[in-house]
Amino acid sequence: MDLYYLHLFFILIILFNFKYSQKITTAIIEQRQTRFFPFFNVIRFSNSACTSKNYNGTCYSKKECTNYGGADYGSCANGFGTCCVFEKTCGTSTIANTTYFTSPSYPKAYVGGSRCFIQVQKYNTDICQLRLDFIDFTLAQPSFDGICNVDSFLITGGSSHVPQLCGENTDQHVYIDFDGSTPITISIDTKLNYTIKRRWNIKIQQIFCFSELHAPRGCLQHHTSVSGSVISFNYGSFNSMNLNGTREIAQLNYGICISKLSGYCILKWSATDFGIANYSSTNDTISSCRNNFIMIPNSKEIDTNPNHVLSIPTDRFCGENFVPRITNLSPFVLYVVTDSTAIKSSYNQSRGFIMDFEQKMCSNAYS
Repeated sequence: MDLYYLHLFFILIILFNFKYSQKITTAIIEQRQTRFFPFFNVIRFSNSACTSKNYNGTCYSKKECTNYGGADYGSCANGFGTCCVFEKTCGTSTIANTTYFTSPSYPKAYVGGSRCFIQVQKYNTDICQLRLDFIDFTLAQPSFDGICNVDSFLITGGSSHVPQLCGENTDQHVYIDFDGSTPITISIDTKLNYTIKRRWNIKIQQIFCFSELHAPRGCLQHHTSVSGSVISFNYGSFNSMNLNGTREIAQLNYGICISKLSGYCILKWSATDFGIANYSSTNDTISSCRNNFIMIPNSKEIDTNPNHVLSIPTDRFCGENFVPRITNLSPFVLYVVTDSTAIKSSYNQSRGFIMDFEQKMCSNAYS
């Protein structure tokens, strides 16, 4: 009996050692396979968005980035990919989701003398808009009556009306509705030998129809925060009004939209600075604001008592002063209309505006 158990004991030891030796062998074989046949390791990663050196790009392999005409701005995908940034200048086209359109030899000043353009094609059928962020934007100032007759920024294609712009517009942005498959062309016309250190760097971002960045149709500008500021194109403060003419750009007619956030019912507007060309320096309303004004539909004036609401039947404002107002009409939109005749008649007032907005929660709407 003892001999039987002794034999059984040795059999179990042999089986255990055999099983253990099989695991080690398998591991060694796998290790050798990994070591001697590395070309079987296929690394896959998605072409997702990446950020490097304050620029947005797309994660590609180095070869793909080179083939697509991008620039290597650093690594992504745990070092297996490169953050590919697309920088384009005059006479080019792009199909990338994010592109930076710069003046020749940027950031050096551009002497001008011709039309510089880029053509943007959809990279996906689900793209509905372009958002252009003016990271850097300096062109010649408009004429004394607000016309961009030296330099001008213009858009062709798309279904939005984007006005011609000029002057100083760094940190501004515009949206362009991108219907159909027809490319959108972004152009900047400049005249030679005009004394201005012009340059630009415009971030072109393609926006999906279902994206949170998608703006309501018809909005040239769009904001999604609880509070913030909106500034007129080529805004000039009192300190910068040292030129003989206006800072306002004529022939504008556009809307600045503020997304109404959940739990908020009222939008309050106030002014840090306000100078809309008109014939007087009062808080002018609809009686005289016929050609040059901002408009806040269905708005009411509020006085120094935050709980006291004054009803004044007007929605147009111009002149030198703006009394804070509130509106509950959503979507929240501030319209801007400018006319060269009004600007020419009173250009000393035409510096533009800085308007501050603040959304109020439904439970505390009038505070």
